[in-house]
Amino acid sequence: MVRLPLTPADVERGRRLGALLRQARGERSMLAVALDAGVSPETLRKIESGRVATPAFPTIAAIAAVLGLSLDALWAEVGPAHGGVAAARRGSGERLVS
Repeated sequence: MVRLPLTPADVERGRRLGALLRQARGERSMLAVALDAGVSPETLRKIESGRVATPAFPTIAAIAAVLGLSLDALWAEVGPAHGGVAAARRGSGERLVS
């Protein structure tokens, strides 16, 4: 299978995702979060730094669960039509409807 090159939008989404995960991790160590999520610290570091712009869904789901992030809210921030600041203001318990 040939992998298509990343678009600038893909790269930007990866940067936004990494920044959100880094912010949500707060003072927790990268090692602790990675181990709790079942991913390598190197994988988490690459995602947080934006070097992996399109990580696998199960990886993001595991990290989000450890950080207490809603996948709906995360997608609202980094998806193609991200909600920006408005989505960040929503509570983590609020579900988004498609």
